[in-house]
Amino acid sequence: MNHKATFDAVPYGRNFDVAGRVAIITGGGQGIGREYARQFAAAGAHAIIAEANFERASAVQDEIIAAGGSAFALHTDVGDQNSVEAMVADVIRRFGRVDVLVNNAGIFTSLKMKPFEEIPFDEWEQVLRVNITGCYLTARAVTSHMRQRNWGRIINITSGSVPLGVRNYLHYVTSKSALIGMTNSMARELGSYGITVNAVQPGGTFTEVPRETLTEEGKSRLIASQCIPREEVPMDLVGLVLFLSTPAASFITGQTIAVDGGLTHW
Repeated sequence: MNHKATFDAVPYGRNFDVAGRVAIITGGGQGIGREYARQFAAAGAHAIIAEANFERASAVQDEIIAAGGSAFALHTDVGDQNSVEAMVADVIRRFGRVDVLVNNAGIFTSLKMKPFEEIPFDEWEQVLRVNITGCYLTARAVTSHMRQRNWGRIINITSGSVPLGVRNYLHYVTSKSALIGMTNSMARELGSYGITVNAVQPGGTFTEVPRETLTEEGKSRLIASQCIPREEVPMDLVGLVLFLSTPAASFITGQTIAVDGGLTHW
């Protein structure tokens, strides 16, 4: 194997550019995913909104196009292999490639807090199917295309609940913990193909999606635990996700990077 150092042969300024890239954002119809899609498009990328709720995905697509960006909504159930493979095939037909995959789709805000022994088995299986298997299926579907071009970025969205060991969300915390291990192992397998795999670890991020289980008292305690004592919002995460998608990040892989205002320290 040739171990000679390589780099993306683009002008220095373009090293920090995602213009023209094709970026799939799963769960891009609301919350943090919506902001990823909007900001990829604002930076000149083609934002692919892969979302189980097609009505929401279409609304984000229309919002981006109205602002002058490029977006394409696709109904996708990330936990279903056929649905994922059909989504990626459609992207390849329309755009010819996939440059970036942001594995953002996950089940969380709809979950009710409960002791782990009270979690219904069907609910446990559903969370793991979407939050872990969904990331596996989407990464599996895009990597053959990335390998052909010897370039790719896979970004898995995990959670600050993992190092905190948050109570009463055992299925969610377990799924996000497994995603860190998946990131580490996948990075080993794909690095020689110019494909980086990293995980972004948000803290308690507040979006338009309601969270019935979080009280105002709990919200205040969360913010007080951060080094930067204010609400975390989706835009706080955008900078890192965009950076990891650029040529400038070509030597960063297998990392889990927290963006949580200093809530957790590794």
